[in-house]
Amino acid sequence: MTFENLNLIEPISRALKTKGYENPTPIQEKAIPEILQGKDVFGCAQTGTGKTAAFALPILQLLHQRSASAGSSAAGASSSRGIKALILAPTRELAIQIDESFRDYGSGLKLRHCVIFGGVSQSKQTNALRMGVDIVIATPGRLLDLMQQGFVKLGSIEFFVLDEVDRMLDMGFINDIKKIIARIPAKRQTIFLSATIPSEIRKLADSLLSNPVSIQVAAVSAPAEMVKQSVYYVEKSEKRALLQHVLEKESIEHALVFTRTKHGADKVVKDLNKSGISAEAIHGNKSQNARQKALIGFKNRSIRILVATDIASRGIDVDKLTHVINYELPEVPETYVHRIGRTGRAGEAGIALSFCASEEMDYLKDINKLLKKNIDVVSTHSVPAAGSARPKPNSGRKQFARRRY
Repeated sequence: MTFENLNLIEPISRALKTKGYENPTPIQEKAIPEILQGKDVFGCAQTGTGKTAAFALPILQLLHQRSASAGSSAAGASSSRGIKALILAPTRELAIQIDESFRDYGSGLKLRHCVIFGGVSQSKQTNALRMGVDIVIATPGRLLDLMQQGFVKLGSIEFFVLDEVDRMLDMGFINDIKKIIARIPAKRQTIFLSATIPSEIRKLADSLLSNPVSIQVAAVSAPAEMVKQSVYYVEKSEKRALLQHVLEKESIEHALVFTRTKHGADKVVKDLNKSGISAEAIHGNKSQNARQKALIGFKNRSIRILVATDIASRGIDVDKLTHVINYELPEVPETYVHRIGRTGRAGEAGIALSFCASEEMDYLKDINKLLKKNIDVVSTHSVPAAGSARPKPNSGRKQFARRRY
């Protein structure tokens, strides 16, 4: 199937061709026709499967068509008609990414959009709202703040999208989401997207959606098929040397490295920079400007390594990212899937490497259980420092045997 088979209007088709997009991903193929028909959608798909275009394209088309039928240009009527579409995202990075997608896909349409998030001055955002916008992409906290100040009114919302719902609940946004929903008209079209479907996600979806079409394009928490996964057994004290060794031995030019904590991310960056490897960290303690500068540098490859925590990682979408490295394994196995989903996107091959210390063996066991297979072990590896560790087959977390490289 091609995008031409999805009955998209000419300006959107032209924008897709400009981006080099020819064939829709499975979730785009299934979701776009349903949304164009006005149906609520409950979608489950892993990261990197094209969820943003799956809702952005039909929303842009429907808004354009409704504006045209009303006999006035969308740009001229934005201020009087009010906000028509609201997209909520868990992180600033993801909100910015979605905003960029609306800009690219809607380049041939007279629709206005703006992105709202915290950590920066609100003046640019409030100025955009005063001029009138059709589409708002926002993180919950800043949106509520601007609503309370009277800058945002949601009484004319026709489309409501909750993206990465599982991450929003993990980050404690459930009460903010409920407050926002209370201000949105009950008569609306709702798109609900999540990478996983635990019971609380299903309960929330049931309360928001009306006779939704359920779309699941991959098994819950299944990893990207194009990602080759492997794990190194190594003691915590030796991870620093192993990371530098792997980067050089494998000639890795561009990699996203994950740590569990903000302090850990900063420490890894410090160690890499000392070794002459350009690296920056992205996490919640960084200012928005610092985060954007690091992300832009990583995308244009002036920064070789980006070190991120899980909360900051949603929305990191880098073309042809070859490697994801789990410097520390996540405590929640589903998070592992989200991490490695940063590579192997849009049909490209990717590699995910994980470092497992003795105290992380339980985390690895849970990840293998979720994947329903064991990640391949790199049985022989070496670093400049002497000594290493790896667990005996089927051993417990404390059964590490010393091994010479």
